[in-house]
Amino acid sequence: MKSTVYFCKDLSPEAVLKLYKQLGKELTGRVAIKVHSGEKGNQNFLHPEFWRDVIDYVGGTVVECNTAYEGERNTTEKHVKLFKYHGWTKYFDVDLLDSEGPDIELPIPDGKVIKKNYVGKNIQNYDSML
Repeated sequence: MKSTVYFCKDLSPEAVLKLYKQLGKELTGRVAIKVHSGEKGNQNFLHPEFWRDVIDYVGGTVVECNTAYEGERNTTEKHVKLFKYHGWTKYFDVDLLDSEGPDIELPIPDGKVIKKNYVGKNIQNYDSML
């Protein structure tokens, strides 16, 4: 199967929205928008203002999961504070998919090494994901 690859030199919120529209795919139902909220003290992440046009366009909810390693994203309480600190909650509804357990188990029938994956149960609240 051939894939279409899009390239854009313009790294702006407007260009991201234009690329999304060019795909010709409409996300339906409740839309989860998976982002990286950014590590505390690190500026190398795409800030909420960058994603605002696309997220507003699809009417999505920003989602992420807590991390399995130490830091400011490994507990729900710290992660929620970090989302606020980095400005995500100023613009968007935010859902930590694994904020309340138990996680759900997704089988990977043809997995060579990994046979199952655990995902935050709130993923069941969405119909589409970007």
